Amino acid sequence: LNQLATVSVPSSQQLQIDPYDKSATAEIEKAIIESGIGLTPNNDGDVIRINIPSLTEDRRKELLKQCKEIGEEGKVAVRNVRRDGVDKIKKLEKKSEVGKDEMADGLDSMQALTDKHGKEIDDVVSAKEKEVMTV
Repeated sequence: LNQLATVSVPSSQQLQIDPYDKSATAEIEKAIIESGIGLTPNNDGDVIRINIPSLTEDRRKELLKQCKEIGEEGKVAVRNVRRDGVDKIKKLEKKSEVGKDEMADGLDSMQALTDKHGKEIDDVVSAKEKEVMTV
């Protein structure tokens, strides 16, 4: 969007999009509607204005749900990295490139890193939950 138009903030509750090519206004408006962000653009033919409503209780709960989903996706990604690391360590042990003790140490350190980063994700999500629910 920033390559197609100038985005400005005329007030705290509004975004204004001024396309460089005025013929792209309809396509930009359509893309905003289809993006699923829950905002409705107003097109006056020259610029697009997007009014941002103040957060209602329902919208706060919806944002909270999104925060939790994103946090869960992050934890799944961390677990996938751990799984790949564990597989590599086991392959090295099968090839006799590392001993059983080194393999056990590697697996323990992989699990420790996974736990650490999972906790960090939980902490960030809980902080964001408090921020979203603060009126």
